[in-house]
Amino acid sequence: MIRKDSQWLHQRIMETGSFLCVGLDSDISRLPVSLQGSDDPVFTFNKEIIDNTAKHCVAYKINTAFYESLGVKGWLSLEKTINYIPNTHLIIADAKRGDIGNTSLQYAKAFFDTLPCDAITVAPYMGEDSIAPFLTYQDKWTIILGLTSNQGSKDFQTLETKTNSKVYEEVLAKSKEWGSTDQIMYVVGATKPEYLGDIRAIIPDHFLLVPGVGAQGGDLDAVYKYGSNSKIGLLVNSSRGIIFASSDRDFGKAAGQKALILKKQMSLLLGY
Repeated sequence: MIRKDSQWLHQRIMETGSFLCVGLDSDISRLPVSLQGSDDPVFTFNKEIIDNTAKHCVAYKINTAFYESLGVKGWLSLEKTINYIPNTHLIIADAKRGDIGNTSLQYAKAFFDTLPCDAITVAPYMGEDSIAPFLTYQDKWTIILGLTSNQGSKDFQTLETKTNSKVYEEVLAKSKEWGSTDQIMYVVGATKPEYLGDIRAIIPDHFLLVPGVGAQGGDLDAVYKYGSNSKIGLLVNSSRGIIFASSDRDFGKAAGQKALILKKQMSLLLGY
């Protein structure tokens, strides 16, 4: 079995000239009308997206909410999608789990054993014992929410503490002690590139999963300038901007073209 650690990720990025992660936020209400009559429209859609984008990206991030909301059918679509993604790509379950230890252990089993995902996003609010069960899987990635791209992140994450640091900085400084740079990755929103320098001062060697480029308007050049490290250290995610590039029958081709545009931008930044 391939160990998809930071060295593997760096190698894949350099081989492909891309650090793109495609988000499969496959909202059934936004799928092309031409798919609505199929037995499994979500998987049919995902399959077409993957076929047209795989050569332009190194990872896929599957937002599990869009599958879980559909009940059993959605879970089956999720399973089929995960099994269809090539083993040359990192598979991220964007599930944002995090609970007391025995519950987190079951979440870890669900996404690392039952579903063969390579990574899962987790919320650190409940502390180390809520994250530790995920880290027992030393060949998997635990992706901790560091500084998110949504407007509400300012409610807590950027508040100053009594030591004049911000809450998200305390989260980064504490949680980096829980595992290695081959186990822990962080979510840092592309809509907040001005924070990346401070973030890199705390976690210089960790990979960052960066959502917010595309539909949310994040600046790719700024993310790379302030967020990259010696191993590139970035997986930049685009979801809606790629997968919903067209609502017609050419949706797969349109997604591939959008992914290629981002890949070309990334290749230039990488010096290709």
